Amino acid sequence: MKNSDTFQRFLFEDMGIRGELVRLDASWQAVLQRHTYPLNVSRQLGQALAAVTLLSGTIKFKGALIIQTQSRGPLHTLVVQATHRQTIRGLAHWRDPVPEGNLSEVFGEGRLVLTIQKEGEESYQGVVSLEGQCLAAALEGYFAHSEQLATRLWLFADGQRAAGLFLQALPTQTPTEEDWMRLVTLADTVTEHEMLHLPFEDLLYRLYHEEKVRLFEAEPVVFRCSCSRQRIEDTLLALGKADVEDILAEKGCVEVDCDFCNKRYQFDLVDIGVLFSEEIKSPPSSTKH
Repeated sequence: MKNSDTFQRFLFEDMGIRGELVRLDASWQAVLQRHTYPLNVSRQLGQALAAVTLLSGTIKFKGALIIQTQSRGPLHTLVVQATHRQTIRGLAHWRDPVPEGNLSEVFGEGRLVLTIQKEGEESYQGVVSLEGQCLAAALEGYFAHSEQLATRLWLFADGQRAAGLFLQALPTQTPTEEDWMRLVTLADTVTEHEMLHLPFEDLLYRLYHEEKVRLFEAEPVVFRCSCSRQRIEDTLLALGKADVEDILAEKGCVEVDCDFCNKRYQFDLVDIGVLFSEEIKSPPSSTKH
């Protein structure tokens, strides 16, 4: 199958409108293999992973974009991340049962948080209410309120693949209302099967064969978790020696699981002793100049 785990940009050069397509296959399966999600939860998570991959394509820096939902309903936590290297990861927490329905029914009252993390800089967050029929609608609301850019998303996910289509007016140009509505109306005809299975070139031809579309080179997308033993050690150091030793005394070892990849990190008495030991100072050099 073509275009598996692929992100691809396209441009309507004469209109000032850009677009993106993403399809996740092996990377989506890697997420599903690490946790057992109910169908209604996995669909939301897959759509969110497609969305964060699409939105990360609009930022031009080294770092990461995170989409997070925080709510009081059945699906109370959803977190997805994409980096400038096109690596993705995500997780969800829920309370059974999770119904089908709109955002209010699935998530309950809550908010949608977009976090931009630039390497070497402080993070930026944008927050909007978690409202609308679907996650795509909530994200479109974010762009309408925070970025004031005409933006539309179409998101799909099943047990095998996740996919998304993104259209946005360029910030440096203002497309005509007629052009924007024509492209959106055509995109509204796309089906879940086409998004999940049709090669991107064929999909764009079906939707926009009468338009002048410039298709850029495809980029691969992969699942990758950024957890490491060093990061877990930093977390334990921040927690403090007394609290860590309390855990050690109670359980005999300290175990930390990464929620994203399900990897377990284990620290025994010796590991903790070394971690909190005083730094050994090197003896002064006897070399004379």
